[in-house]
Amino acid sequence: MSASSMKTIKNRIKSIKGTMQITKAMELVATSKMRKATERIASSKPYFKILNETLEDIAKDNKDFSSVFTRKREGKTCHIIIAGDRGLAGGYNHNLFKSLRIEEDDIILPIGRKVVEYFDGANIYTDDYAKAGDIKISDCHAMGNLLAKAYEKGEFTRLTISYTSFVNVLVQEPKTEEMLPIRVEHTEEGMRNMNYSLIIYEPTAESAFGEIVPYYLSGMIYGAVSESVASELSARRNAMESATDNASEMIDKLSLEYNRARQASITQELTEIIAGAENL
Repeated sequence: MSASSMKTIKNRIKSIKGTMQITKAMELVATSKMRKATERIASSKPYFKILNETLEDIAKDNKDFSSVFTRKREGKTCHIIIAGDRGLAGGYNHNLFKSLRIEEDDIILPIGRKVVEYFDGANIYTDDYAKAGDIKISDCHAMGNLLAKAYEKGEFTRLTISYTSFVNVLVQEPKTEEMLPIRVEHTEEGMRNMNYSLIIYEPTAESAFGEIVPYYLSGMIYGAVSESVASELSARRNAMESATDNASEMIDKLSLEYNRARQASITQELTEIIAGAENL
């Protein structure tokens, strides 16, 4: 192997080492942020659980209950879709997009720059919340109010949310859940006991239900955003860990190739020196 080839190998090793430092740093950053993201998931669940139970308590055992938020209607579907703001996260974004079932006239509310890019030219409801990394609780409340009013007006008659569920550090699963209309199941026991309920809603159970729905929606959105952020960080950590390991293997192979070439070059030089000495 020529000296120029050996120099090329040495430069490749140097370049890969530089890349490996970057991937290792990104892995450590993602790991650090992921701990905070998983804590955010845990803190959001009790809020949503209480709101969900409250809505069920209001509606499930009242045979005369009727709300626009529980009725099925024909019309368009609005999809809240949560993905990442950037790549380098393995199949995180691709797996979510592959799982979606969107009709031509459906409405998209994107959360995450990759969603905006993927649905470029589609019927976007609003891109005010396009950066997933900047979403706060106040933004989720604003979305909850916006979507509840739009649903009441009939701008769409079904609302879903698609995100990546955080199962554990190694597993993240794309998921789509229906937010509106809200399913209400009447129980036989509740129907027998409904006349003895001690709870009175003013002015009506329907109005109390309608007041809670925006908070219910915002709780679902916040929980889904929290899980998506944790999933993205986990996927990026895993991708960067894999990239770092691959870079390390490449460096080992190139180092072995370089050492063999160097040894062959030294051997050749010695052979030439010995041969020259014998000719003297």
